[in-house]
Amino acid sequence: MVDDEADFLNAVSRRLEKRGIPPVLAGSGEDGLALLAETPMDVVVLDVKMPGMGGLEALRRIKDSWPDMEVILLTGNVSAADGVEGIKQGAFDYITKPIEIDHLAGKIRQAWDKRRRKQEQEEQRQFQEKMEQQMTAMDRLASLGTLSTGVAHEINNPLAMMREAAGYMRLVLEKEDMVQWPGKTGLAKGLEKIEKGIERIRRITHLLLGFVRPADHACARTDVKELVSESIELVTKEMQGKQIAVDRKMDDTEGVAWTDPYALRQVMINLLTNAVHAIQREGTITVSLSEAEGCLAIAVSDTGVGIPGENLNKIFEPFFSTKPSDKGTGLGLYVSRGIVERLDGRIGVKSAVGRGTTFTVEIPVCRRGDAVECVDENTCDEILTKIKEIGGDDEDTRKSAGG
Repeated sequence: MVDDEADFLNAVSRRLEKRGIPPVLAGSGEDGLALLAETPMDVVVLDVKMPGMGGLEALRRIKDSWPDMEVILLTGNVSAADGVEGIKQGAFDYITKPIEIDHLAGKIRQAWDKRRRKQEQEEQRQFQEKMEQQMTAMDRLASLGTLSTGVAHEINNPLAMMREAAGYMRLVLEKEDMVQWPGKTGLAKGLEKIEKGIERIRRITHLLLGFVRPADHACARTDVKELVSESIELVTKEMQGKQIAVDRKMDDTEGVAWTDPYALRQVMINLLTNAVHAIQREGTITVSLSEAEGCLAIAVSDTGVGIPGENLNKIFEPFFSTKPSDKGTGLGLYVSRGIVERLDGRIGVKSAVGRGTTFTVEIPVCRRGDAVECVDENTCDEILTKIKEIGGDDEDTRKSAGG
């Protein structure tokens, strides 16, 4: 509430407090603006006639800086025209002095309700916009999955013919009458490259189909220490352009659990990716592993920007994200929490703005008999090995192109 008459200001303040509306007071337009710059308010009650900066000028500046803030003007009987002018400039309403306190309190509540409705509408608009973005992203992913499956099958058909032709060429080269043929060595080397290329394409299409098909995973004896290390390798590309050190503290435990390695890897990659994104230029990511009371605890800490306290209770909600839309879907932590709970574990977070964030995942060290189904414990590793092999094949391809 802004008014240059101190006695009036104090009297109205006491009476508003009795009605559950404790105002913050300022004695001039300049003081009011300074106060708003420090602590934005929902509603401002502003006297029109004041020395120095008048109420209409203060109104203009308030609307320039805080367009959604509601302003109620106080005018004298002779200056009611100023109130009308104020409404034209965006004021919520005006009241002529002398004021009736219940009338003023009612206007303040009306203005506050209008501000609250605006905020709710804006939140709804943002939520709807985000939902539309997520639906678009999901549609694209679904289309990509359908396209990938079709492409993989289309590639497999000519690939089978190429494999058959290469096999026939191999049989021809191995015939006795080809032993003395001068071009046999060169042709054999070329055929070997063809066979390696065919196998590489086969592995790529196999992985592609594996990633787009819904997986039916089961528990297996899992080296969590190795799984975490592999997850770190998989997110190193996200660190490009930043100076990030990764500190691993996993030597004090065996780190073996009977769990779903596919699902746990998804959680780890998500937490590590979030840690990388939280660090703007340089910092440290610390990954620690400990065991106590039949549980493995995996902690992923970063020295990034941190999470504001008001957001800590929201980060596991679907579609909540503080990242730009091209950096995050708002589903990662929501999905991760669901996975951890399905593994009979729990996930927690601690954070301080400007200091960093720590996510802790605790999963039980299950007994083998706890699992109804069993998969080969090396199944997960095969995917990573294949990816690395594909990377190795790139080297062969480069050498072939160069030579």
